Amino acid sequence: MNANARRILRAMVPIAAVLVAGIVSAQSPNPQTAVAPPATKQAAPKAKPAGKAGEQTFKMVLEPRAMDLLKATSAKLAAAKSMSFTAVVGYEYPSRLWPPIVYTTRYDIAMQRPDKLRVLMPGDGPASEFYYDGKSMTAYAPAEKLAAVVDAPASIDAMLRVAFQKAAIYFPFSDALVADPYTALTDGAILAFYVGPSAVMGGTRTDMVVWANPDVFVQMWIGADDKLPRRMRAIFAADPLALRHEMELSNWQLDPALPPDTFTSAAAQSAGRMAFAAPAPPPRGAKPITSGRSTPASGKAPGASD
Repeated sequence: MNANARRILRAMVPIAAVLVAGIVSAQSPNPQTAVAPPATKQAAPKAKPAGKAGEQTFKMVLEPRAMDLLKATSAKLAAAKSMSFTAVVGYEYPSRLWPPIVYTTRYDIAMQRPDKLRVLMPGDGPASEFYYDGKSMTAYAPAEKLAAVVDAPASIDAMLRVAFQKAAIYFPFSDALVADPYTALTDGAILAFYVGPSAVMGGTRTDMVVWANPDVFVQMWIGADDKLPRRMRAIFAADPLALRHEMELSNWQLDPALPPDTFTSAAAQSAGRMAFAAPAPPPRGAKPITSGRSTPASGKAPGASD
């Protein structure tokens, strides 16, 4: 790890706090002391005045090495005419005991540019399937034998936008599917730096990069040799609890030959019908947590581009 990365990492605790809760100072617990839930609510620490003697200042930077790695992984994804991979997503959920509980979802993805996508979600919760064949998109619930079908635009980017607008369907790996992954990943970036190498992600050598925009703080593991994304860890500014979201990406296959029936389902076509709509309206004033700008342009779904 280079000296610049170490200096930046020392500043990450206050920076992450600013991004997620507006707090500009943080304090680490004594490792010899057991951490317990606070007995009473305590006020957040007041911001310390900047510029005093002895205090280190930190400047947001976009390190060229970090941006080059993001460009390399984006170019690898954009060049693939077809791909398949597995994404295992873990997200924290608040518990009454104070520490959060982690829930996981697995996605098995197959896509073919410019207009084919299949996403199978076997659990932990109710299984579901999503199909897009360039003309229509289908959300299928196998246990209930119900399917929602609607006409779809002629590109993956436009389809992702419509799926989000009509039914609040959003895939956390959407940035890997769109035509321009680099713009989807780095739009609005205010911080990017190289952390260092790692060799513990499924036996694959990776390079660790941190980047952030006003909405999200992300650490990303990128394959050192194949430049494919292997893991992402994020905290969103819109989340006052600063709960963590993690995604591991594996089983990558680029440009595989995918038969046409990959993107359709006979079971879904013969299933009963349900509305292609969100299960329930979102709370008033709520907006999706995104990895892009706070206000997506032209009503775009997170990560989607024209």
